[in-house]
This record gives sequence, structure tokens and C-alpha cells, in this order.
Amino acid sequence: MTAQSDGVVPSYSFTPRFYEIDGQGVMFNMWYLGYLDEAIDAFFIERGLPYKEWRGLGFDVHVVHVDLDFSAGVRNHDRAVVLISTSRLGGKSFTLDFAFRRDGEIACAGGIVYATVAADGSGTIALPDRLVEALGEVNPLRAARPS
Repeated sequence: MTAQSDGVVPSYSFTPRFYEIDGQGVMFNMWYLGYLDEAIDAFFIERGLPYKEWRGLGFDVHVVHVDLDFSAGVRNHDRAVVLISTSRLGGKSFTLDFAFRRDGEIACAGGIVYATVAADGSGTIALPDRLVEALGEVNPLRAARPS
């Protein structure tokens, strides 16, 4: 599993393990969210804001919505790549777009919405400047999503 950047959109690559493959020969749907979490962790590390620092900076995030659109399956032994980009910055939330690719085709794409919360549990807060900086420019992957 590796993280890299094509200069525009960070990517994270992996090969699914045998036990992640279902009876249809494709990666079972729950694993997409697991690999997405790994890819998002790599996204923030690459941008200089690893998750382990967030609570010390007074914030954390909660997932409030995820959508996944499947158009093909990631199969056993495929080398898959997850692309991540910031697609929306709000006052207290942000959205990341993602696309799973294998053999040059999109297997799954979607978006994940996070709300920013105070590390002490007191509720939602405005996006911290350091987080906005790490999220970078808005660069949606919507064109990469299946129709």
C-alpha cells in the first residue's frame, strides 16, 4: 500500500487481500470504506496534517454522509488506486471526492462529508485554518464519477 501524488490529485494504491474478495470474485463492498479511510489518512499525511495531530489542535471530524457508486469490481490481485480530492469547503464541514480505479477504469466513485467538531466533544466548530490549508484547493473529481 503506497501513497503518491500525480501533482494534482493524491492517490493511494493497494492490492486487495484474498479474504476481502467475495463469492462473486470482487472485493466485498465494506472494504471500499476501509481502503477509503486508509487513502484519506495518506491524503492528510501527504499534506502535512496527520490525523494524530488533530486532537492536539483542538478538533476532530465526524462522518455525516458517504455515497458510493459502483461501476465495476476490484478483483483479487488487481492493483487498485484511490484518488482523493477536496470537492467542497463549508463553514463547519467539507467533502472529499474519491475514485477507485483498476486497469485504468473507475470501479467505484463517490463522496464523503465530514463535520468538524471540537476535540472536547462540545459540538461542531468552524473549519480550523490549519485543516483548510491541508485540504487545499477545491478540485472535484465529479467528472470521474460514473453516470
